[in-house]
Amino acid sequence: MNLTTDVKRVAVVGTGVIGASWAAHFLAHGLDVNATDPSPGAEDRLRAAVAQHWPTLARFGLAEGASVDRLRFHDSLEDAVAVADFVQENGPERMDFKIDLFRRMDAAAPPETVLASSSSGLAISGVQSGCVHPQRVVLGHPFNPPHLIPLVEVIGGEQTSPDTIARAMAFYAAIGKRPIHVKREVKGHIANRLQAALWREAFHLVNEGVASVADIDTAIAHGPGLRWAVMGPFMNLHLSGGAGGIEHLLAHLGGPIEDWWRDLGAPSMTDALKQQVVQGVDDALGTRHTADLEAARDTLLLNLIRAKAETGTLD
Repeated sequence: MNLTTDVKRVAVVGTGVIGASWAAHFLAHGLDVNATDPSPGAEDRLRAAVAQHWPTLARFGLAEGASVDRLRFHDSLEDAVAVADFVQENGPERMDFKIDLFRRMDAAAPPETVLASSSSGLAISGVQSGCVHPQRVVLGHPFNPPHLIPLVEVIGGEQTSPDTIARAMAFYAAIGKRPIHVKREVKGHIANRLQAALWREAFHLVNEGVASVADIDTAIAHGPGLRWAVMGPFMNLHLSGGAGGIEHLLAHLGGPIEDWWRDLGAPSMTDALKQQVVQGVDDALGTRHTADLEAARDTLLLNLIRAKAETGTLD
């Protein structure tokens, strides 16, 4: 089964923020989507979210045959996955819940169907532990919002087959994603660990009175964040080294960088710190509405992703 061409129907299990975004992305790429979620009112919320995302996806460019009419909602988990070629699960981040959910999906889905989890922190080795066919269980962790951000982290568990990894990577690439294969299970995977490192120092600087919430956001959004949106940390370091590249930079700044590492903070998430950050965000928002910020963010993301693709040079 060649997933780059033969996946026609995807089951989206769990249709909250991440699941609804995935559903919209799959539909925009001309796939049929079977969705299921036991929460009251889930279908109405899902259809509303897909309708909200659709204009942005249309600006990206819809695949031939793409339509919101290809969305089907199922009250039964088993019915949703029974005829799916690929399953993308987005349930609560609880290991006991995931184990039982994947056990049920494993029993109901066709034997060749890949079962992928969007889990942001759980180890797939634990998730697959209750399955009769654990070799077809894989982690396919997106970056929010999945209908816009290309990154997907693909991670196998102790019992995941190499074929499943390859098939998941091929499928995600075929629908416009940039999958990376995380070679070993680590808490938080890759992107969330990198984010967490930055968040830790941001909270530390607020806690120490070094800077306000707004100033820290400005420092990133109008400083290194602009470069990080274009290239990753190592390639940015390479360019910072001039003609000598990263080798020259590390020879001259390796010591100072290590000294900065030793000085980084490790704050505790106290109630006082949380309140300080919440108040700082409220102050920075002012009279602006979150929905307006999201719309502006999505427009800029769309333009940036298009621009990067058009250069033909930047990865």
